Amino acid sequence: MNVLQIFGSMGAAVLILGVLGLLFAVLLLFAFRKLAVKTDPRLELVLADLPGSNCGACGFPGCRGLAEKIVEDTSYATACLAGGQATAQKLAKTLGISLEAPDDKIAFVACRAGRDIAKMKYDYRGLDNCQAAHLFFGGDKACQEGCLGLGSCVQVCPFDAVHITEQGVALVDPEKCRSCEKCVKACPRALISMQPKSQSVLVACANRDRGRQAKDVCGIACTACKICEKNCPEKAIVVTDNLAVIDPATCTQCGVCVEKCPQKSIIRLSLATAKLETRRREPEAVVKNCCSL
Repeated sequence: MNVLQIFGSMGAAVLILGVLGLLFAVLLLFAFRKLAVKTDPRLELVLADLPGSNCGACGFPGCRGLAEKIVEDTSYATACLAGGQATAQKLAKTLGISLEAPDDKIAFVACRAGRDIAKMKYDYRGLDNCQAAHLFFGGDKACQEGCLGLGSCVQVCPFDAVHITEQGVALVDPEKCRSCEKCVKACPRALISMQPKSQSVLVACANRDRGRQAKDVCGIACTACKICEKNCPEKAIVVTDNLAVIDPATCTQCGVCVEKCPQKSIIRLSLATAKLETRRREPEAVVKNCCSL
């Protein structure tokens, strides 16, 4: 085989490879256009309006999951709990729709009785975990509805909005709370509830025992005396099942109930000036000497 024949064979091979490459490129382009998943151009705009916290409070796998649902069904534009009204309004503008945004809500811990006020049953020295403590004879507080103060709510909050005071009670910072409700689910005593952000007068107690029994376990427990109910000018507060309950829809937040409550169980919420200092305690990996009865 001479040189011309060698170069001729190589040229044919290169030509064949070039033709095959071009053919594959055409096939790939055809497949890309045929099989490509078409996305709504609004998806990225909606995603940009969401806070990007990926907290999952909306029930979808992250902000992108919610964005996809909003593009599919615009009624979900109010589903972002973390973003609240501000996010709902931005989404409505982006989508060109009119929505009635829900009222912003914040988490509220219905207990202010620290270990210096509440009666204790035993000295708990176990894991810094409210669920674990609650399983151990219902926790160390004599009040079965009292805050255990071990920080399970703090651990699940993605916004650093919950702190434990030096007295051992959970407090929520209204400026940081994004209504994700993770702390609500984390509390084994169902002490945390979502309240309208505009509601400043609240009942800081969840004890439903009768008067003397409630007072025996906590110095500031609601005793169902009904003084608040009798003095409320708007009839916005009633005692139900031994506990005062405020109706935010009719409460004008005049503060009469706060002044009249002999137990100081009803408070005017003002966490902006409160010191939210985390109680320092070394967690134990293994429970040792878990109690001394």
